[in-house]
Amino acid sequence: MGLISEVLLLPFAPARGSAWVIRQVLREAERIYYDPATVRAELAQLEEQLEAGEITEEEFDRREDELLDRLEIGLRGGAGTGEGTAR
Repeated sequence: MGLISEVLLLPFAPARGSAWVIRQVLREAERIYYDPATVRAELAQLEEQLEAGEITEEEFDRREDELLDRLEIGLRGGAGTGEGTAR
């Protein structure tokens, strides 16, 4: 069955390969997005923006909550598993 299925599925090889590449790119993007070091750097930058008066306190609170959610997911190990994409 293995050889026959490979021959029959050969025309779909480019699509299967493309799907694999897309999954790998998505996994890497999620890993970077939820990386605790990246999130902490963004939190520091956000605080600098608040101190410089570039953003309001409300904007700071909203964005800080988003970043803390990302940090929690990253520390929990949800990055790259698809857990962080469903909300």
